[in-house]
Amino acid sequence: MPTAPRKVTTFLMFQGQAEEAMTCYTSLFDDAEILTIDRWGANSPGTEGSVRIATFSLGGQQVMCIDSTVQHAFTFTPSISLYAQCDTEAEIDRLYAALSDGGQPLMPLSDYGFSTKFGWTNDRFGVSWQLNLV
Repeated sequence: MPTAPRKVTTFLMFQGQAEEAMTCYTSLFDDAEILTIDRWGANSPGTEGSVRIATFSLGGQQVMCIDSTVQHAFTFTPSISLYAQCDTEAEIDRLYAALSDGGQPLMPLSDYGFSTKFGWTNDRFGVSWQLNLV
């Protein structure tokens, strides 16, 4: 008998900014919310009060994140992006401006032939976002 497929979830590892990032993302998107936060306690490997593991949703898609207890020599890369479809020009303009603030724009909002309006940016946390007007 076949088993039920496992759910695949995006998992983001931060270095102490998980809660700030979740709060930022859920404030920008409609139908977004922080679902669960489990924090490191006293006498644990993580900084007390930081995010041990959390789940939030953006447009019905669940994302998990942590504050790593280990400092790593790597961070996020644009090779993996969160891709958001936007219904209006006002929405894509607002999201691109907010996500680019303090980050690094990779492709400014423009018509690139495959979309009438598309933009790609790394946010201030290093997470890469592709925004597309549908």
